[in-house]
Order: sequence, then C-alpha cells, then structure tokens
Amino acid sequence: MGEFGEKTTTCGTVCLKYLLFTFNCCFWLAGLAVMAVGIWTLALKSDYISLLASGTYLATAYILVVAGAVVMVTGVLGCCATFKERRDLLRLYFTLLLVIFLLEIIAGALAYVYYQQLNAELKENLKDTMTKRYHQLGHEGVTSAVDKLQQEFHCCGSNNSQDWRDSEWIRSGEAGGRVVPDSCCKTVVARCGQRDHASNIYKVEGGCITKLETFIQEHLRIIGAVGLGIACVQVFGMIFTCCLYKSLKLEHY
Repeated sequence: MGEFGEKTTTCGTVCLKYLLFTFNCCFWLAGLAVMAVGIWTLALKSDYISLLASGTYLATAYILVVAGAVVMVTGVLGCCATFKERRDLLRLYFTLLLVIFLLEIIAGALAYVYYQQLNAELKENLKDTMTKRYHQLGHEGVTSAVDKLQQEFHCCGSNNSQDWRDSEWIRSGEAGGRVVPDSCCKTVVARCGQRDHASNIYKVEGGCITKLETFIQEHLRIIGAVGLGIACVQVFGMIFTCCLYKSLKLEHY
C-alpha cells in the first residue's frame, strides 16, 4: 500500500511538473506580448503624450514593459525550478509571480481609472496646451503632436477651429497672417492656414478633443485588458506552483 501511495505521489508530481512547464512556456510568450504592448505604446503611440496633463498613460505603459521583462525572466526561472525540483527556487518563483500579478493589476487599475478621468482632463487642459504652447520655444514636442493630431484625425482646434483665435502664436504676428495652423488644412501647403473656410480646413463637430479621447481610450482598453488578462492566467501558475511545492514536500518526507 505504501509503495502504491509513493508511486501515486510520484505520478502526481510528474504531471504537475509538465503542467507547470507548459504554463511557463505560455507564460514566457505572454510576457513577451505584455512587453510588446508596452513598447508599442511608448514607441509608436506616444506622439500625443505631450498633450496630456497627467503622466498616468505613460506610467501604465512603463509598468507593462517592466512587468513583461520580469515575466520572461521568471518563466526561465520557473522551468529551472520545475525540473530541478528545488523548493527554494519554487518559493522564489511563486514570490515573483505574486509581484508580477500585483504589477499587472496596478497597470490595469491605472488604465481603468485614467479611462474614467480622461474626458475631464482633456476638456480642462487640451485647449490651453494647444493655444499656449503651439509654436512656442521649448515646446517643439507639443507643436509636432498638434500638427500630427490635426492631420491624422482631420480636425482643427480643441473644440473647433475658433479656438485658434486665442493662440499666442496666432496673436503674436509670427503666424504670417494665418488664422489657423497649416495642419488644419485639407491639403497642406505653405500659408494655407490664412483661410479658415470649410472648403479649406477641417471643421469637425467636437474638434480634436473627441478624436484624441477616442484614440487614447481604445489604447487604454488594450492595456487594461492585457494587464488583467495575464494577471488572471498567473493565478493558475501560482496554484500549480503551490501544488508542486506540496508534492515535493511530501516526497521529501
């Protein structure tokens, strides 16, 4: 009976090892995906970060990059701990899984909170950012972001093209007779912003604020879904790790 019980325990351990190994392979790939989403947000979708008053969007992306890198390292550690059957490594592996789990929950929560606050933040700050920093010394990033925003989303001004009447650049005379930036024009040519007729510039209901809000919200949904999705998968990894740890403990005795 003792021999049968020992064989059962050994079989159970082997099954748990392969389950945990399979999980680690998937987990490593998931870490790569998480890091890729964070880098994608920072590298390709960061053009408009200079238009945001809060650093939450940027912080969420950085958390995903860090979490993804740690996940990949942890996946390798998990494989070593599994096949070497070392309980000290399993304890470390479990601790790292828990830390990553908390990081991804934080990233998901930040994305959700910022998603709720985004509309109020844009209404409060976007017009001031566009009118006070556009074409101002030291704010080249804002100028580039505004031009790209207006061209990419076919809009003009925060709420409408009339917002540019309050622009410090337009009022300064440096605008060369323009009433809106050239990036408002449907066909961009030098000084096309001197005429703000609907046939010449984009006059979209809701202005750029609506377009930018939709754009960022879509990416916040992706960030939140990835963070929370991987966090939920990690729960199974922690359960498998605890089971294997317990099984090795039983075999030890």
